[in-house]
Order: sequence, then C-alpha cells, then structure tokens
Amino acid sequence: MADYVISCCSTADLTLDHFKKRDLEVAKFHFEIDGKPYLDDGEFPIEDFYNAMAKGAMTKTSQINVDEYINHFTPFLEEGKDIIHLTLSSGISGTINSANIAADELREKYPERKIYIIDSLAASSGYGLLMDTIADKRDAGMTIDELKNWVLEHRLELNHWFFTTDLTYLVRGGRVSKAAGWFGGALKICPLLNVDNQGRLIARQKLRGKPAVIKACAKKMLENALYGDKYNGKCYISQSACRGDADQLIKEVEALIPGVKGRIEVYDIGTTIGSHTGPGTIALFFWGNKRED
Repeated sequence: MADYVISCCSTADLTLDHFKKRDLEVAKFHFEIDGKPYLDDGEFPIEDFYNAMAKGAMTKTSQINVDEYINHFTPFLEEGKDIIHLTLSSGISGTINSANIAADELREKYPERKIYIIDSLAASSGYGLLMDTIADKRDAGMTIDELKNWVLEHRLELNHWFFTTDLTYLVRGGRVSKAAGWFGGALKICPLLNVDNQGRLIARQKLRGKPAVIKACAKKMLENALYGDKYNGKCYISQSACRGDADQLIKEVEALIPGVKGRIEVYDIGTTIGSHTGPGTIALFFWGNKRED
C-alpha cells in the first residue's frame, strides 16, 4: 500500500462506490435547492435533483472553505501520510485558493509531511478520469513525487468535449447572454464546448439540432483521441437527466472508434456541476492531443 493519500473534490463526478474502490479521498462541495443547504456527498438522489431543476427550483453552490480543507487533510497527516490533492479546475472555481491556504497552515504544523495541491484543469467525470488514472499509477508503484510530476506533465492531455440541449442554465449562469439564449432556443442551437488549457469552458461550435451536435462531439474524439480510431484507452461520459442522448453518443463513438466498444463508462453529472449545467448536458472525456488553447 502507498504511503500517501490521493484526494480530490466531490466535483470529480464518480460514484461513492467508485471513489471507495479506488481508495480516493473526497472533499465535499456544498449546494442549495431553493435556499435549503446540502452537502455534495453523493447522498442526494440525483433524479430528484434534476427533477427539481426542471420544475424551476433555483440552485446555488459553494466551494470548500479553508477550515473544511484543514479538517479533511488533518487525519491523514496525523496517520503519518503524505497528501496529493487535485482540485476542480481553477478555470471554473476558486477552490484551489482555499486548498493552498489550508496546506500552508498544515505544513507549519506537520513540516515532515508532503502536501501537494495541484490544479486538475479538469471538471466532472473528466476530472474523475484523471483521478482514476493516477490511482492506476499509484497502484503500479509510483511515489508521490513521481505522481505529482506525471500529473503536471499529462493533465492537459485529458480531453473534455460537451454539449447542452437546454441553454436555460448557461443563460442563468451568465455564460450565454439572454438574447443568444432566446435565439438559440428558438433555432434549436446546441453549442459544442470544450475545456481549454487554462481549464475554462469555451464554446467551439454552434450546431442546429441534437443529432448534429452528437455526431460532432463523436467526431471531435476521433480527431483528438490518442491514436485516433485506434484509441483503446479509458473513455467516460457524464450526463444530466438525458441518458438516451448519452447512449446515442456511445453508438456514434463506437462506430468511429471500435476499440472502445462496450467499454465506455457513463456517470451522472453531480449536484455541484449540475447546478450550473442543468439537465440536458452530455460530456465526453478521453486521453488525446494536448490542449494548446
């Protein structure tokens, strides 16, 4: 067993069982539904969450604060464990700042311990795919320093492509203007976005209709995946109350890249990320070309 702990935020959007199975520790974000607070611990039924949003419930999120990070890290340090913690992308959250402040305080108290805080530059199950991959590296015998260096060298090779069939929540979050949202809805425009090399969400294409954006998303994987149509690495999809669209994307990807047939894993977009995307969002994650912009 490794002499260090791998940790992430709940926004990595894997299941609680998956985190536990891979021996990944999780710091929890917070969310609200119509002003009622909850901990993003995977216990709130995700179907109820998206049903509430679809009925007009207002959602809000808050990141992990310094004290919560200290409480999360301290038990491992007291056990004599070093820590490597990957945060949700700084391009969409400031949680890394709280994690760094907590780490600085704890380094004074535990000077003999290593505490590495790393910006994942990733989100949702793409963040989860990165965590799953580094768990593989740990299990293969990497030291904490080797793992830190590997993450810094390879994190931008984790590709994120996603789309939404409902612009309501992007408008609400200020990522799309009200006018663009109205016209987009009227014309059935589905934006195709990705995460850039600074971990930000960037719109890349505007396609008309769900079938077109699903095909375009699959094509982006073909164009960018490691070894193209010969890719046979891990591939994750996350979805928010639109499993049928996820299944259609799987069919499109498998037709273009036979090596992933039957092996694509599907996860729910969790309550924190889902508070901002709303229902109707699909995201595709895989290893491939380094994000340059």
